[in-house]
Amino acid sequence: MNEILQTAAILAPSSVIEVRALADGVTHSGYFDDYERLARAVEALDADPAVAGIYVTLNTPNPALLARRANRIKMRLSRKDATTADADILRRRWFPVDIDPVRPSGVSSTDEEHDAAIAAADRIAGYLAEQGFPSPIKADSGNGAHLLYRIDLANDEVATSLVKGALATLDALFSNETITVDTANYNAARIWKLYGTLSRKGDSTEERPHRRAKILKLPEEIGVVPLERLQYLAGILPREEPSQPKKGSRRIDLASWLADHNIAVRSTRPYQGGTLYILAECPFSGAHKDGAFAIQFANGAIFAGCHHASCGGGAQRWSELRGIYEKKRTTEEKEAAPAPSPAPVPAPAPVDEGHRRRAMEILQTGDPLAFLLDTFNKSHVGDRTVAECLVMSLASQSVENTNGLHVAISGNSGKGKSHACTTMLQQVPEEYRLAGTVSDKALYYNGSLQPGTVFLFDDVSLSDDLQEVLKAATANFRVSIEHQTVTTDRKLQICRIPERCVWWLAKVEDAGDDQVANRMLTVWIDDSLEQDERVLQYMKEREAREDHSDGEDPDLVVCRAIWQILKVERLHISIPYARRVQFSATTNRRNPGILFDLIKASALIHRFQREAYDGGIRANLDDFAAAARVYAAINGETGGQETKMTKNEAAALATVATMGWEQFTIKMLQEALGLSYHQTYRILHGYTSRGTAYSGLLEKCPAVSFFDTMVSGDVEGYAVRRREHLFSFDGTVYRRWAHGGGVWLDGDRDDGPGPGNPGRPPDRSGSTEGCGVAAGLPQDSSTGCNDPAAQNDVELADVCTDRERRLPFSTEVQQNIHTVPGTGSGVSECACVCETRNAGTDPGIPASRGGNSNQAPFSRLPAGIAGCNTLKRSVRGGPMPQEPLSGVLDHREFLRVKVELGRCDLCHTGKAVYRSREARTSLCEGCYARLVREGNRGVGVR
Repeated sequence: MNEILQTAAILAPSSVIEVRALADGVTHSGYFDDYERLARAVEALDADPAVAGIYVTLNTPNPALLARRANRIKMRLSRKDATTADADILRRRWFPVDIDPVRPSGVSSTDEEHDAAIAAADRIAGYLAEQGFPSPIKADSGNGAHLLYRIDLANDEVATSLVKGALATLDALFSNETITVDTANYNAARIWKLYGTLSRKGDSTEERPHRRAKILKLPEEIGVVPLERLQYLAGILPREEPSQPKKGSRRIDLASWLADHNIAVRSTRPYQGGTLYILAECPFSGAHKDGAFAIQFANGAIFAGCHHASCGGGAQRWSELRGIYEKKRTTEEKEAAPAPSPAPVPAPAPVDEGHRRRAMEILQTGDPLAFLLDTFNKSHVGDRTVAECLVMSLASQSVENTNGLHVAISGNSGKGKSHACTTMLQQVPEEYRLAGTVSDKALYYNGSLQPGTVFLFDDVSLSDDLQEVLKAATANFRVSIEHQTVTTDRKLQICRIPERCVWWLAKVEDAGDDQVANRMLTVWIDDSLEQDERVLQYMKEREAREDHSDGEDPDLVVCRAIWQILKVERLHISIPYARRVQFSATTNRRNPGILFDLIKASALIHRFQREAYDGGIRANLDDFAAAARVYAAINGETGGQETKMTKNEAAALATVATMGWEQFTIKMLQEALGLSYHQTYRILHGYTSRGTAYSGLLEKCPAVSFFDTMVSGDVEGYAVRRREHLFSFDGTVYRRWAHGGGVWLDGDRDDGPGPGNPGRPPDRSGSTEGCGVAAGLPQDSSTGCNDPAAQNDVELADVCTDRERRLPFSTEVQQNIHTVPGTGSGVSECACVCETRNAGTDPGIPASRGGNSNQAPFSRLPAGIAGCNTLKRSVRGGPMPQEPLSGVLDHREFLRVKVELGRCDLCHTGKAVYRSREARTSLCEGCYARLVREGNRGVGVR
């Protein structure tokens, strides 16, 4: 009875619903809006062995039908007793998919047939999820399986045609000799098995028992299928015949053609007057096997394709299929032609012995990492952390026990991403480089690829297949990736991407796919105004030279020699102090592995200066310091390793925190960032480009959510109301979420190198017994609460607690708040190390930036935002100065206060709400936003 109640409430919440029972030649029916009475009436019907099945209407009927048989069942309807017709349905509420096992009519299914239908439902649900459908209600009909997808359509001919076409597509793609998708369920008044009741077809036997229908899986939230997704599904297979073959051309018999070319057919069925062939394997992609089909229509025309989106999603590919399998040369020509030889493997470029000696000297007694980075900076200004990530990536190829380090560089267009990668690629021996545009299949067929090759994809949109290749290659770094295919003469061919290849992605956006992004070092290019000026100055000096020094830098040859030496053998690397390494956040389990791989990569670069053991070397604390520096940078001012934010997203969050907003609109944030409305919208909501979905802050950051609101304002004397998104921001959650990049050594000191190690950085007290690096995030308070002034020179009452921040319009919340759970990490309920539990485990040594000029817009926030250690300025000032120039004010010196400050010192019109004690200046909301915007431009926000 409980399941009957639940089913009625799910299928028709707050609506009239018809119950219809089919017995031996008679029908029982009633209409209900009282589901308790419905459940009791159905329970009595279900006990009647003469009742074969009990059903309900799926879609929303006219509520007036209740008067036909109000909350009661009439037994044995006569001819004059009407039931629900298509014209009685007001709106379509459900898209029903009924999967029945193939069996004789009038009998129940066997367990094997029943299981086949359930398995087919899982395949169909997986396919529809790939097409953008939300999670369905999955149910057992008693003999087969059901999938119910929530839709919201009018009851008209267009909707009927749409549902009919979508069911026809699923039938064509998934029906076979064991199961069928019922295409008759397209009419609006279709009745549906009531879950919780018994399905009686024929007699119940041991082999074919009667079963009770039930819900197998109910999603937490039943989402509505977007109309365009339903339209796409209905249009995958052509409904009209393609044009006839040209007059005089040879008509191809598709069945014979498939057999002649050894293309296996899984099943055939009539379709639109012709024949539909479901192929056993997809000939267009190695990423999946199912989905390919070919149709020969009655007029002889042929259509071929694959229903997977990565294979065109039903686009016509018959010409391509012919090109794959048809012989382009006669048999005699093929026999006479010599067998194709594999692509030659390039021999290592010869290295001058003098360069090799110098390379060996640097590796044994010098600083090879500094040499590689300094050589990089001869041609590329700044971006030291980017270069260090690329070097560590190369070094990881020669570490035996590593998962490899791959690099994703993001940043605005024209700011040096491509130049940084190509500059570093020049240091790699030529036989280990692969750059430029390349398809996913070309990677497999390129026989010249060496183990340890570097793949550079520069502003390339990764196809679905290529992302699958990338995920496979990064997940199985130490083994080659195989792809099995057939040659034109139908012989098996195995192609491979060799092991230990690293991938460098240079894109304006992030990598797109979360699984790809999680496997990579996520670093930002420096696109600040200061970097623009440095690059311009470098270009001027280069163009003014008269020394004809445009040839290749001799140090590049030494760099290649260094890598050739390091690639001779792979070493196992031990980290003796691994148990002492502590992290401020470990929610993303791949990030600790990335730190350990960075330590191993640093040790590999200095392998000739490290203590050796049988088959490997030991990393020392210098390697930890180098790795922690990179890890801190990509978790702070030069990357979004833990949060997966782009630089503009990080700047947007920092701006909201800096402004002290608890609620804001897109227009407010747009004005503070100096971006367009469209750019700001994409930062918050994300977007889709070339088939790839890019997440926004609503999905990434748990501190941001939004309301659907109606705002009103006065325009030329008229009250104007409009709908708008009002975003909320929780500063505490933001600080906790972004506090994820600290790493340090803790615990017993006996398992690592001794205190005399010159590479061990000092801890807070100046001792060399510990080593810690904090991430440099604005929310990283690991260095806080050590300055007595920070605790005594603050009047907390003056810190911003104002809840009356005004928006441009008066706001009325009319709907529920929409929140999207973030994927970031947290350390505790309070990220501030004033808490004993945080301060006791985080030594908080600030990261050394190693000459890196990158500085993110949120690297320093004003007091009151970064943590309690920054709340050390009293807002009580002396006499006001003369009006200052806006260009000499620093927004980081201002605090938002709740005391009355009077008018703004700049515009003299707005109410002052921000105060700088140093500048003795008060600013209004608008003027302060202008300062923040100017500050953002200075650090590369576009």
